Amino acid sequence: MPCARVHAPTPRNLVRLARVLVRGGLVAVPSETVYGLAADALNAAACKKIFRAKGRPAHDPLIVHVRSLASAAEVAVLSPAAKKLAAAFWPGPLTLVLPKRACVPQVVTAGLPSVAVRMPAHPVFRALLRRCGRPLAAPSANPFGYVSPTTATHVLAGLGARIAHILDGGPCKIGVESTILDLRDPARPALLRPGAVTRVQLEKTLGVRVRAPAKKAARLPSSSVLPPVSRSPACADAQLAPGLLARHYAPRTPLTLHRKFSVARAVTAPREAWLFFRRPTLKKSAARPKNIFWLTARGDAAEAGRNLFACLRALDAGGWHRLHAERAPARAALAPALNDRLARAAAKGG
Repeated sequence: MPCARVHAPTPRNLVRLARVLVRGGLVAVPSETVYGLAADALNAAACKKIFRAKGRPAHDPLIVHVRSLASAAEVAVLSPAAKKLAAAFWPGPLTLVLPKRACVPQVVTAGLPSVAVRMPAHPVFRALLRRCGRPLAAPSANPFGYVSPTTATHVLAGLGARIAHILDGGPCKIGVESTILDLRDPARPALLRPGAVTRVQLEKTLGVRVRAPAKKAARLPSSSVLPPVSRSPACADAQLAPGLLARHYAPRTPLTLHRKFSVARAVTAPREAWLFFRRPTLKKSAARPKNIFWLTARGDAAEAGRNLFACLRALDAGGWHRLHAERAPARAALAPALNDRLARAAAKGG
């Protein structure tokens, strides 16, 4: 039975939950991207609780969330390029991988000398950061590898029996995780994970080419036994940033990703669910097949982003034999982010 308490974002509750975090506890928090599971980023013992609650491997680092540029400078070395991007996109859905400061525990960075940093835009998360007075490490608030949560109800369903506090900030407005940019070498920035901030926007701001994500994604180590977080701060299989594994964001029901498919094809497999990007055209005289779903009614990529993970969760709970999803059209602004998440969700286990 879930035991977590869901808190409304009242001033009194924010003070109470800030106290929980300062004392080394965990709180699931809302952001504009997805819900995160937060702990004091400078408290190694607190951050280890995140890994235990999620079942997260030690080689997958955490994103550190800050309330201000000054706070970011306390955990990372900010180059002129980083400050330029911060001025353009923070607060917002952009994470920068930068050289870390000594105060950041090794468990947060998987033992690497870099740290992923973001300044969230969600007003409730920002209010909590102000009351805490310290940076918060917060990966997605779900069991590791499963579909990300975009509502407090999603968090309760996945982690309700493992954590004590969930801060309800309403549905996430973007619905997919932040863009991650490797900015350790400002002269050679590399896009690690696409998100709402696009590669074109990054290049326009920096005035230099941003390398595209590597086509070959990282996989989990072949051994199912990962080094305990408490024993080894440096991990041989450390990822540079979260969300880079070949299989991630995945429902338990097998998912197949298609470039495109038709209603006619979907109706031939009534025990399988078919998720269109845009609502398909149906004959007026025909009833809508019960196995047909869509992310957006009119082709709005932002709407599709908000609906993606909620749709995958609902379909995963629907008892379907298999799920099918259609790739977002390349012209859609969020297409790289949506297709990245779908491709990882459909990938076979490593």
